[in-house]
Amino acid sequence: MLPISLTHQFADRLPELAHPWRAEPCPSAQLVVLNESLATDLGLDSDELAAESGVDLLSGAKLPASARPVAQAYSGHQFGGFSPLLGDGRALLLGELETVQGLVDVHLKGSGATPFARGGADGRATLGPMLRELIVSEAMHALGVPTTRSLAVLTTGRPVFRHGREPGAILVRTAASHLRVGSFQYAALRGDEALLQRLADYAIERHYPELADTDQPYLGLLRSVISAQAHTVAQWMLVGFIHGVMNTDNMTISGETIDYGPCAFLDVYDPATVFSSIDSESRYAFGQQPVMAEWNLTRFAETLLPLLDDDPNRAVDLAKSALEGFAGQYEQRFMRGMYAKLGLARTPAEDCDEVRGTFSNQDAVSASWSQNLPLNSLVHDLLDLMQRRKLDFTGTFRALTAAADDELEPLRAQLATSNNANGECRTGEFDAWLERWRAQRPDASVMRRANPVVIPRNHAVEQALREANAGDTAELFALLEAVTDPFTERTDRARFAQPAPADFTRYFQTFCGT
Repeated sequence: MLPISLTHQFADRLPELAHPWRAEPCPSAQLVVLNESLATDLGLDSDELAAESGVDLLSGAKLPASARPVAQAYSGHQFGGFSPLLGDGRALLLGELETVQGLVDVHLKGSGATPFARGGADGRATLGPMLRELIVSEAMHALGVPTTRSLAVLTTGRPVFRHGREPGAILVRTAASHLRVGSFQYAALRGDEALLQRLADYAIERHYPELADTDQPYLGLLRSVISAQAHTVAQWMLVGFIHGVMNTDNMTISGETIDYGPCAFLDVYDPATVFSSIDSESRYAFGQQPVMAEWNLTRFAETLLPLLDDDPNRAVDLAKSALEGFAGQYEQRFMRGMYAKLGLARTPAEDCDEVRGTFSNQDAVSASWSQNLPLNSLVHDLLDLMQRRKLDFTGTFRALTAAADDELEPLRAQLATSNNANGECRTGEFDAWLERWRAQRPDASVMRRANPVVIPRNHAVEQALREANAGDTAELFALLEAVTDPFTERTDRARFAQPAPADFTRYFQTFCGT
């Protein structure tokens, strides 16, 4: 008996965006990783999933009678260029799982080519990229970043030829939904307002049900997605995450992070950092991510114009007004997170209360954020010092956490390995900043909860993937244990807290994995 039952609400409600399809048969599917913690959260039995019938289900070979698997259609701006038809070229939505938290999509990646596969692609995936998504998505969840989750990775028994012969694999992903900005672009491109409205209604039902009975539910949807994405991208920036491929088909309506293809994490703090091999113009560089999120949200707003108001000019005004809120929401969330990372007792909300009376409206407060908050200079000056001194992002904040407890040696060690732009090693500037910061009496307990010891450092991930490809998964499971418990300091995990060797970072690139 198969261990789960699935609904097919997306397929029923939006057949124009759903192409019925089946996974490619696997010669001999084998479970590599089963996320037992997630399985429990979803109300599933790990032993049943690990059994033969469970592996058959996870590979898409045998599905419950309630399932109607589909490849989803969507459009998208990819690196700024619009593609009217993209869709799941190597993925399938098996259906929705009913849980106590609500509906959860169960989705396969690497299950074979669909009608949306492009350029003769075989629709298959290799083990390394699927394990990368599992490692990074589960780390992001543990760090508190909204994200899709990874339930399992399986090998298919079929080799795939990318960079030589590699093991074929399937990732089983879960998500609040797979509705994207690109889904709305596809519906809008068809010029079918009824379809667009059904899609918007479905998005509201899945993610923002409180909007259903409001006077302007579609304007509320736009504002809610803007708010959700402002929060998510701020979280990316606080943990040093670089998505690498922020196309509109990779921005979810739920606000969850999706598609861990050419993703990476900062070592040395530099807003211009790019690791993705396909981002030749640095469109999605680390520091560009908030700007590109706003750009993507503008494309989303464009799709909703027919639903916002019958008067096109009025619809545009409403959309612009909503979009103007993104920058202020992002900055408030980012600064609130930075205050926590620096253990500052006050919050941006409290500082806003002080300055709010000076201005006539909230927009003025948001616009004045950087200029009027007295503690913000500490944040911006630190980031400037970190960039000029080429300091490790995660390591510096952990060293400051120790410094808040009067343990200065970790910070001195960080500074000793850094150089300023002239190749000199000086501590005077940092000492002056340190004195200003310590005068604020930073709270080390707050900092320990905000600054991870371990992130999925690029060199550690690459080593784990190399060994897993060769059949040894010991380092993979050790890394998974560490990144899913990122705020705990343990001596046996010390290697995962170390920055990459300079030569590694200098030449490291990430790839989309297709």
